[in-house]
Amino acid sequence: MSKGLSIESAVRIKDDVIFNDLQGEVVLLNLKTGIYFGLDPVGTRAWQLIQDHGSLGPVRDAMLGEYEVSAEDLWKDLQDLVIRLADNGLVEVINEDNTVE
Repeated sequence: MSKGLSIESAVRIKDDVIFNDLQGEVVLLNLKTGIYFGLDPVGTRAWQLIQDHGSLGPVRDAMLGEYEVSAEDLWKDLQDLVIRLADNGLVEVINEDNTVE
C-alpha cells in the first residue's frame, strides 16, 4: 500500500475480518488468510473510531480530543496503523478518487 493516505481517505474493515475485545485490547483475525493482529489500547480506540466513522478525518479529530499528543504525531501514528492494517489484509483504504488500496 502506498503512503498516500489523506484526511479524506475512508477505511473499510474487510468482510473476512472478525475481532474480539479482550479487556480493552482488540485481537483481529482475517478468516480468509488466517492472519492474527493485536492492538494495544490506543490502537483499539483507533479501531473503534474507524468502525464508527470510516473516514480518517473524524477518527483523527476524536483522538486529538482524547489524547495529549500533537496533531502531527497523531496523524503519523494513525497513518502507520492504517497502512499496517491494510498490508495485513484487515482493512481497505478508499481514497478521494474512489480507488481502493
